[in-house]
Amino acid sequence: MNIKRAKQEIINTIRAYLEKDAQGEYLIPAIRQRPILLMGPPGIGKTQIMEQIAGECDLALVAYTITHHTRQSAIGLPFIVEKVYDGQKRSVTEYTMSEIIASVYDRMEASGKQEGILFIDEINCVSETLAPTMLQFLQGKTFGNQAVPKGWIIVAAGNPPEYNRSVRDFDVVTLDRVKVIDVEADFEVWKEYAWKAGIHGSILSYLEIRRDQFYRMETSVDGKRFVTARGWQDLSELICAYERLGIGVDREVTGQYLQHPATAKDFANYLELYYRYQKDYQVDEILSGTIRPAILSRLKFAPFDERVEVVGLLLAKLSQYFREADETDRYTDALFASLKEYRRRAAALGAAGAESTASQERDKASLPGSGSALLAAIRQEKERTMEERVHAGQNEKEVRREGRRLLATLEAFEALLKAHEAQLAEKEQLAEMAETKEMTETTVAGGALSSFSILQEAFEKETAAREQVMENTMQKLEYAFDFMEAAFGESQEMVLFITELSVNPYAAAFLRENDCPRYYMYNKNLLFEDQDARIRAQLDEIRDLQIT
Repeated sequence: MNIKRAKQEIINTIRAYLEKDAQGEYLIPAIRQRPILLMGPPGIGKTQIMEQIAGECDLALVAYTITHHTRQSAIGLPFIVEKVYDGQKRSVTEYTMSEIIASVYDRMEASGKQEGILFIDEINCVSETLAPTMLQFLQGKTFGNQAVPKGWIIVAAGNPPEYNRSVRDFDVVTLDRVKVIDVEADFEVWKEYAWKAGIHGSILSYLEIRRDQFYRMETSVDGKRFVTARGWQDLSELICAYERLGIGVDREVTGQYLQHPATAKDFANYLELYYRYQKDYQVDEILSGTIRPAILSRLKFAPFDERVEVVGLLLAKLSQYFREADETDRYTDALFASLKEYRRRAAALGAAGAESTASQERDKASLPGSGSALLAAIRQEKERTMEERVHAGQNEKEVRREGRRLLATLEAFEALLKAHEAQLAEKEQLAEMAETKEMTETTVAGGALSSFSILQEAFEKETAAREQVMENTMQKLEYAFDFMEAAFGESQEMVLFITELSVNPYAAAFLRENDCPRYYMYNKNLLFEDQDARIRAQLDEIRDLQIT
């Protein structure tokens, strides 16, 4: 199966293993919770999906590449203790706690999560001394004499023997105690992930034309030659960084990631063309509503692969706007939820203040009705949650990117409330001097609620900014359709354009929430699923001609 289906299978298994009955016991007892064994070629994303699964299931994650460990670190170090057997003292060997088991308990303490995933990579590539320990681990869920804590799901990954000479085959006894999921490389599935991960547009458009270069594993007289999904993603990160630094990427650089000489050379040549087309076709101008007649004339006589590359440039740029729209949408929802929680707590504090009597004197500075203090408490809770997710082993880059913007806005709102409260305090002092003060504890306790109008006004500005982002993104999409219609009409290039909009998760999410009549019109009229197959065949013919 492909990695997307494998990910869902693992999620379903985890949900089943962690489901509890009416008495709070696991529905499937621990002894029947088979470890999951994920088998597939290297570099297709087996390790990558574990962080995604941990995040989506809100679980802690401990990940180990077992080939980096010795028998001692896996089962612990021996030490001698004295015990009495049949009335006689005996020296007995015990073991310190396994480093791996200790890491699980450390992660539980740091994250506050009692349930999680223990992921062991390259489990069938261990040394001869460690092999029995790994078999014991899969069969008994223990390292030495120490068991994996309850509520922790074991997932292991390995490579088939054709990819690694040090692979050890599992015996029937072991295989009969694990849940085996076989995974294979699949470009269509990877492409969905690639759009979301921000893979460089040159790589996406190159692989769209040359899909056979996505994953290659060959043996020659010079050794292994290979290209993997991991290699493409790591190369993408480097290209993006080099672009910021103004550094070029040539054959020598691509060969450091694509360890198949022919593929590395071919992509380096394509990348040079990609940058040239990027300059010649001025995609930013197109998405600003400017369509130069010279560009339309050039495309009219351009070869098919060049036209496809221009569509790829357009999609790559649009994807940046779709991603911004998606992140802004989720940020605004999170901010709304935070303010909703603020209002709920403020109302509860106001009700509590109304029930108190005047004889219950309290230090006014310590009253929980302070709006800024209440919002600060909510912000700190959000920050703790973010740090807990990071400590749980979930994707740190993604978690922090989502959290930082929300935290910064809550801090800014907190400053607004502090300024408002300072003004109220000044008025109160003036009132006291004039001996006209009429303020009860109820009034103070309701201060947080009365300040909510300030937060509403600030939130309306954030909502307006969100609408502006959505309108701008829709305008860019409309300009893109203007260009596609002027340059290609209802052609194969339009089929590719519509298809990629449907595959890109950010674009698909945007189109679900924002009506775009032209997208739905072309999506319906072009029957892109049938035509896409014909276009793929034509691209394959072009590729074959280029190779010969």
